[in-house]
Order: sequence, then structure tokens, then C-alpha cells
Amino acid sequence: MMDNKDVEAEIHPLKNEDRKSQENLGNRLKNEDNLKSAPPQSRLSRCRTVAFFLSLFACLFVVFVVSFIIPCPDRPESQRMWKIDYNAAVTYDFLAMEDINRDRIQDVVFLYKNANGTDNSNQSCADEGFSSPCAFVAAVSGANGSVLWERPVAQDVALVDCAVPRLSDGKSSACILVGRPSSLTAVDLLTGETLWSHPSSFGGNASVLKPLLHVPDVDGDGARDLLILTREAKQVSGYIYSGSTGRQIGHRGSLGVDGDSSPLLHVTRTGAHYILLPCANSLCGCSVKGLYERVTGKESPFKRDPLWESMLNTSAPRQLLRSSGAIRYLVSVPGKSGQDLLLVSSEACVLLDGQELTPRWTLGAAQVLRKPILGHYKPDTLTVVIENGTGTDRQILLLDLGSGAVLWSQALPSFPGGPPSASLPTADHRSAFLFWGLHELASTNEMEPRVAQHSLYMFHPTLPSVLLELVNISAHIIAFDALLFEPSRHAAYVLLTGPASPDVPGLVSVTKHKGHGRWSCSWAGWSPRGLLFLIS
Repeated sequence: MMDNKDVEAEIHPLKNEDRKSQENLGNRLKNEDNLKSAPPQSRLSRCRTVAFFLSLFACLFVVFVVSFIIPCPDRPESQRMWKIDYNAAVTYDFLAMEDINRDRIQDVVFLYKNANGTDNSNQSCADEGFSSPCAFVAAVSGANGSVLWERPVAQDVALVDCAVPRLSDGKSSACILVGRPSSLTAVDLLTGETLWSHPSSFGGNASVLKPLLHVPDVDGDGARDLLILTREAKQVSGYIYSGSTGRQIGHRGSLGVDGDSSPLLHVTRTGAHYILLPCANSLCGCSVKGLYERVTGKESPFKRDPLWESMLNTSAPRQLLRSSGAIRYLVSVPGKSGQDLLLVSSEACVLLDGQELTPRWTLGAAQVLRKPILGHYKPDTLTVVIENGTGTDRQILLLDLGSGAVLWSQALPSFPGGPPSASLPTADHRSAFLFWGLHELASTNEMEPRVAQHSLYMFHPTLPSVLLELVNISAHIIAFDALLFEPSRHAAYVLLTGPASPDVPGLVSVTKHKGHGRWSCSWAGWSPRGLLFLIS
């Protein structure tokens, strides 16, 4: 029996088709409404996919361009060791480091006295109006030892400072040379050209005190000015010169003290500048403001510290404090709120508060005959290196700068007047310390005396019971320095050797030694090879 719907479809076929079309139309409208009401997540996901692939393509394109199209800058190959010699010459206790040829490797600046320069320069003393021999300043590449420039600068040199920024760009530096008998010259470190040169007004019998002092700008040209101290007839005098032109500002001014060595420019916590000088068993001082007003007769832009002025006015001659022994060195060190003073005398080593001049700590029974240096025994904590005693009785002390506590000590015999110690920053925020000691070679013949040599040792706080012997030197060492030739890449040390007497010419050598070999360390890129000594 047929269904009613089928019968109706056979009787009214057109009516059935209309019903189906209406049902399909209703379904399409319902689907369109559903699409309009649905959130556009599917479309956003497609956009995100397109953006991801576009950014990925852009990154790959940039990597391709940088890696294969843009050429890499040429890095000069830094030799592990180089040496340059000067025959029939003498040299000075001076070394300076500066990136002169802009190859990102520190270069070496030094002085020597000879009749002529090297064969490459073809310069003689007569070219600058000096008699032979005369003093030359030379700059050599830290990468390979090639001569960058050299030129005669004075008949003789009494004082040199190569850390003077130039006025033009503030980035490059200049060397200031005080020549004998009477000259003051500035040399551009990048080119070796003379920036300015003037005759000095020092007395014929005056001795120039080291170092050169840098005072704030007083002539308004934007460059720090220069303060040179001289001593004549037990009287210290000061001369102020413009840092940009070398012209003298005012005339000579007496400090009213009888200091004999190592002046220091100290800034109190009130911003006042004072010149400090060892005066036998006393620490003498003079305000830069007072000196400027005496030499120029004008009102000074500097300040005076009321506390320090009261201390100077109540003592004669202008003494700030008295010491139990003869003062040998003054070192400015970072303090909690400004600069403090490390005073080294013949009997003690004292850290003084930079404002009150009261002792923070004292190391008694000390015989310190060398200027202390700073480093880091603990991460980011300053340490002062003291060489206590001389000869076979010398002891190396590493003291905590804040408390004066002994962190490390080691007996290390040395030559009298041997090279100074040095420190290098390392990747772990500590320091590698370098000390010179005495190394005796056993003679094959019992009747012959033993041969003594300088030995360079390296110590790092991570191995407190180990010393690493780096090198043995039998030549007479005039100057020594250790530094990072390339930041975070390699460290090396530079030796300047020459005749012991300035009156007897001989072989002068400048040598760079870079560590290498078996004992690989992450200490500022230094991988030295040497002998390990276990400290008992």
C-alpha cells in the first residue's frame, strides 16, 4: 500500500518541487546566519600564519645578507710575542698604552735616547734642532711591534704624561713632555705631530716633581689644565698651564712647603681641591684655590674646605697631620663616600678617611718601599697589594681595603729596586696578580757564583696555594706593565729593558709576551704556560 506522501507527490509533482526548493533556501539562509554570527577566529589564524612565515622569511634574508654579502671587518692578527731593539741607546722608566691605529688592540708608547730613530723613520735629532743624542718618543703596534710613528721631542725628558685628553674630540689623547733644559711640549698620540711647544719658565736648578697634576678648567677653554710642581732650594713651587694651548696661566707661585716627592691632587667631600705632599714625617697641603689666586691675582673658581683650612691654619708650615715615620707614598683609593687616602710611611701603612683624615685601619711594623697597587681578591671587593720588606725578607700581602685584614700572604725574595707588581681584571670579577721575584740558577761550577734572574709569577685567588712562574729575565728591567690588549680576548705584559746607567748607552728592547700553551684559564683570555709552584 503506497504512502500518502508518495501518492500526493504523484498527483501534485510541481507542488512537491516547490516545497523542496523552499526547504533548501531556508537551510542556506540559516547557514549564512550561522557564518555571520560565528567569531572571525579562523580568519585571524590564517593571518597569523601568513605573518609568521613573512617574518621568518625576513629573518632568514637578513641572516643571509649579513653572513654572505656584507664583508666582515678585518681583524689584525695579534702576535703572541714580538721584540724591537735599539742599539747604543738609553731609556726611561715610562710605558703608556693607547689604541693608536684604531685596530682595537692597545699599542705601546715609550721613550728612548739615541742619536737617530729607527731605519723606518729616518729622523734625527738635528731635524728638530737638538744635539745628538736626544730623546725620542715612539709608538709601536701592540699586534706585531711595527713602528707606528716616532720623533725627537726634547734634548732630555724630566716628566711625561700620556693620559691627557685633547680638546678637539675628547676621545684621543696627547702626551705632555717636560723637557730639559726648558721646554713643554704636547704630542698627538694618534699621529705623533706636535700640538704645541713652549719654553718653560722653571729655574735652572729646579727639579720637576712627578707626577703631572690635572686641575679643572680655569681659563674657560673646555680643557682640563695642567699643574707642574718643582722643587728648588727646599721650596716647592707651582706652575699652571692651559691644557689646550700650553700657555702659562699667571706666574710661578710658592706652596710654602718643602715637599720632596709624589704630589697628589685630592678632592674633599665638599668639592675642594688640595695639593698633598710628603714633607718628611708630615703630610703637607695647599689649596688649589689659594695657589691660583697667588699666581694670577684673580678670584678663583675653586672652593676651600673649612675643616681643612682650619687644620692648615693651626699648623706650620701648612701641615695636615704628622706621621710616626717618613712618608713615602700617597695613594688615592675609593671610599664609601668619596676618595680616601692610603698613606705609606717607613713604619706603617694607614688608610685615612678622605675628609676627616682619621685612621680607618693601620698595618704596623711595615717596611713598604714600593707604591701599593689595587686589585680584587674577592669579587667586586677592592684589595690593596703591599710589598713588605726587601731582598730575601720581602713578603707579599693582600689586604682587604675596607678592613685592613690580611687575605693572602707569601714570602717572595726580590732584587732591590725590582719591577713593580701589577693586577689584571678577570672574568669572575676578581684579579690576576703578577709579582716579580728572585730566581737563582745553580752554577755547574761550585767556585762560580750563582746567576740571579728576575722571575715573573702569577697568582689568582681561585687557587690560593698556587703560583705560576711565567718567565725568567736576566736583562735589566726599566719598566713593566700588564694589561688587556683586547677587551675579553687576550692579556699580555710588556717589558722595557736597557742599560742600568743613563750615562752608558747599550741595547734597549721593548718586548711583548702573551701567555700560551698547556694551562688554559678563563682569566681575561690569558692561557699561560709555565711552572706551577705549590705554596706550603
